[in-house]
Amino acid sequence: MPTPTPLRTHLEFVSDAFPSYPDEEDAINPGIWGKRLAEYLIENLPDQGVIAFEPIPEDWGWMIPVRNEAFKIFIGCSNQTEPDGNRFLCFIDPSKPRVRKGLFGKIDATPDIERVGTAVYKVLASHPQVRDLRWWDGNKG
Repeated sequence: MPTPTPLRTHLEFVSDAFPSYPDEEDAINPGIWGKRLAEYLIENLPDQGVIAFEPIPEDWGWMIPVRNEAFKIFIGCSNQTEPDGNRFLCFIDPSKPRVRKGLFGKIDATPDIERVGTAVYKVLASHPQVRDLRWWDGNKG
């Protein structure tokens, strides 16, 4: 039996295009930012058929709610805590292929997760200051 392909849910990259806002750490944790990245994604995802809403501050970065009929889905984004601060991570939640629907049922989340992941990748890959895009399975680290 073939090994299933892991979902592409965590996209890491390098860029100098998304510096922090001066007061951004007041909304989230010190040394963490990503609001400019979130705003860029929200502005450009509709070109890929994904509607995203205003970013919500979290302690780990910025949560971008995404319109999805079957279940709740969001994109998380923040810088990675490196000295140079130009490494970022975008992740899709949920990151598992099946999600609970109703009291006892589960549905296949794979098509919606892949749709959002592909859109995020295309938006970032088209930015001239984004480089070293790399997918990894968030469950493996």
